[in-house]
Amino acid sequence: MNDMSVFILEFFFSGSLFQGFKDHVLFSLSLPVTIDSLYKVTEGRQSDIFHRHAEGTFDPSCCFTIYHGNQMESLDLVTSNSEEARTWVTGLRYLMAGISDEDSLWMKQTFEEADKNGDGLLNIEEIYQLLHKLNVNLPRRKVKQMFQEADTDDQQGTLTFEEFTVFYKMMSLRRDLYLLLMCFSEKKDHLTAEELGNFLCMEQKMSNVTPEYCLDIINKFEVSEENKQNGVLGIEGFTNYMRSPVCDVFNPQHNEVNQDMDQPLCNYFIASSHNTYLTGDQLLSHSKTDMYAWVLQAGCRCVEVDCWDGPDGEPMVQHGYTLTSKITFKSVIETINKYAFVNNEFPVILSIENHCSIQQQKKIAQHLKEIFGDKLDVVEALNKDPKQLPSPNSLKGKLLIKGKRLPLYLSADAEEGEVSDDDSADEIEDDFKLKNSMSNGSSQQQVESHIRKKLDSLMKESQIGDKEDTDSFSIRALLRATHEGIQRNLRKNSKDGMKKSQSRSFISNLKHKVRIKTIFFCLSPSLSCFTNCLYFAVSLCRGGRRRKTIKLSRDLSDLVVLTNSVASQECLDEGSPYNVLSFSETRAQHPLHHRSERFLTFNQRQLSRIYPSAYRIDSSNFNPQTYWNVGCQLVALNYQTDGRMMQLNRAKFMVNGVSGYVLKPGPMCKGSFNPLNDDPLPANPKKQLVIKIISGQQLPKPPDSMLGDRGEIIDPFVEVEIIGLPVDCCKEQTRVVDDNGFNPVWEETLSFTLHMPEVALVRFLVWDHDPIGRDFVGQRTVAFSSLMPGMRNSICGCLFNYRYFWTCGPLNEIKRFQHVSNTIVYLICPLKMSISRYTCNLFFFRNCYFCFFLNQ
Repeated sequence: MNDMSVFILEFFFSGSLFQGFKDHVLFSLSLPVTIDSLYKVTEGRQSDIFHRHAEGTFDPSCCFTIYHGNQMESLDLVTSNSEEARTWVTGLRYLMAGISDEDSLWMKQTFEEADKNGDGLLNIEEIYQLLHKLNVNLPRRKVKQMFQEADTDDQQGTLTFEEFTVFYKMMSLRRDLYLLLMCFSEKKDHLTAEELGNFLCMEQKMSNVTPEYCLDIINKFEVSEENKQNGVLGIEGFTNYMRSPVCDVFNPQHNEVNQDMDQPLCNYFIASSHNTYLTGDQLLSHSKTDMYAWVLQAGCRCVEVDCWDGPDGEPMVQHGYTLTSKITFKSVIETINKYAFVNNEFPVILSIENHCSIQQQKKIAQHLKEIFGDKLDVVEALNKDPKQLPSPNSLKGKLLIKGKRLPLYLSADAEEGEVSDDDSADEIEDDFKLKNSMSNGSSQQQVESHIRKKLDSLMKESQIGDKEDTDSFSIRALLRATHEGIQRNLRKNSKDGMKKSQSRSFISNLKHKVRIKTIFFCLSPSLSCFTNCLYFAVSLCRGGRRRKTIKLSRDLSDLVVLTNSVASQECLDEGSPYNVLSFSETRAQHPLHHRSERFLTFNQRQLSRIYPSAYRIDSSNFNPQTYWNVGCQLVALNYQTDGRMMQLNRAKFMVNGVSGYVLKPGPMCKGSFNPLNDDPLPANPKKQLVIKIISGQQLPKPPDSMLGDRGEIIDPFVEVEIIGLPVDCCKEQTRVVDDNGFNPVWEETLSFTLHMPEVALVRFLVWDHDPIGRDFVGQRTVAFSSLMPGMRNSICGCLFNYRYFWTCGPLNEIKRFQHVSNTIVYLICPLKMSISRYTCNLFFFRNCYFCFFLNQ
């Protein structure tokens, strides 16, 4: 590890600059905090820890927080004076900015790791070991030749860092880019400004390319001063240009709001979060106000707030009947107010899950009015056309409260009334409950420790993941009980045939997958805040549902104007445009599959919200595309859980500047069609996507693979998947190239037919084939409509080593990606007899690049 990486932690622990909270991570760190692991540095008392210690006497100007690592851990620090705090914040931000050149950083780290004896030089044996680590399988004769050509100083037989850089560039020379340069330069080793202009017009399909623009490219990307003076672009400068953000596959116009924002809210997909306050699973994780700040700045425009009665008359936000921690409602609202419109003016919807008494409901209303103020006033937008929802533009800077309203038949003088609670998104109230145990002798600490270990095991076994059948799941169960302070730890319901023995425990090792109806974890009586036991309705086997009602305060009801929550009961009848129907993913299955056309037309005039099933206790996510296909606007996901589904979600909302609002395709806003049909839009021309995967360079070994431990080179293949309407969903893959992670060649063509490309997402994945399966290497998901013509690149995220909070910029996920592959894409519209031809060069650098270029 280099000196800069260790620098921060040494100062934290050896200096006397900082005071810390004894219960916080600062005093429990066992590993250095590296500069490149820092996510952001914030000034003042903004973090969750500072909120929890609000009674402290720390001067806000002396406080700052460092967020770092894949799990976004925080270091909350206090200096002796404000000047020192400002110095540290400025210095840390400067150091963070200094690692933006990841190529140089990676090259330096690679050199230092290969330098086994630490003499600052690499000999030929160290080079051989490094190349094997980098998946390079070159003949030794070729390696020696390049080594000798790079070794130009007086110390023959070793490479300095500068010489190693030259050696690496020779080894990584892109033959395809070199041939492309030769094609446009009349077989010279450089491009003149005029020749570069021809390339930009013919291959990149750019218009209005001027000589001045070409010279700017040369001055910015060319590394040779001589070439700059002569106004030419060599192969290294050309490669730098092709890898730069200027040539990103993603349409740069889509980095800004580019769609019509004056249509009714129901005509937009709206980025939505489920249980926003949670940092992890649905049963044991922490609740943090920071989560609201992160998701709002990541473009989310609908957040959820679960409100429960708290001490001292102050409502709390938590996941009810679970072991998740609590935060005050007021702190949540203050955070939302601060971050809702930092980089995004479009309206934010607060989905209020109300479980409070009348008295604390009034407190909720009071906080909303006092903190949000005029941001709640939507009268002006409402008056423009009361028969339809207002537009995002007309609601800029506004906060919409989604919740229950008192019925119209109730007297205007009534201070409270009963309303239905059947549409509550908090299914866990029925399906997962913690109740007071009849057992005794167990301390709260013992019980909580046991439950956490047991639930971790169950969640790993359940593997809910992306399964389509979320009504039930099978698990490989090991049910055990002990007498060590917990009388009954895990017991099946008597309805399953097990005896309720209070005095004896049992061990049941089930070797086959079984369907479990209920599972109980008994809790200590000291957990008085919970109710009898932890109850899992693992399989959906309930009878009729009783109608649930709650008492609602007039004060809170009056704040709900445009987004009135109503019970769904699978009802898609026409109602007020201000009514919002909420479905769990399981309840939405019936209208989705049996009334899909009706569901789509309903979403043309009203809003619907889909949220994850309560059975996803691990905070996994369902496939949002399923519900986007029928026009559902508020498809709420667990933002804290990264993976395939959140990658689809990010790709969807990148289309319109990460504004949180994406305009639905025309046929979804007006007219009628069945998105589940084999030919949903027969009058529209179909498009065929033909992709030719040609080659790759320098793929990394998957970090979790056994291959890395055995030192073997990967066997890569590429998979391309289309996610859209059901008829369009498919995937194809190339053959496997054995034992070649440095320069695999595929030369294979993959074809796809698209009926509705406007909603399609294109997903590229690279896998390492293994005899017992496959290991994930990297992925990139892009909306079809955002692909740019020409030779393009795009930074690619990865499932491993991920962060679960995102900004609009590129992710710094993969530290050692160097892959190149060529692709040819054809778009064919048979009915119009028009053909476009895309040729794509697919890069994976450390962050994984995809490049496309278009020829007409």
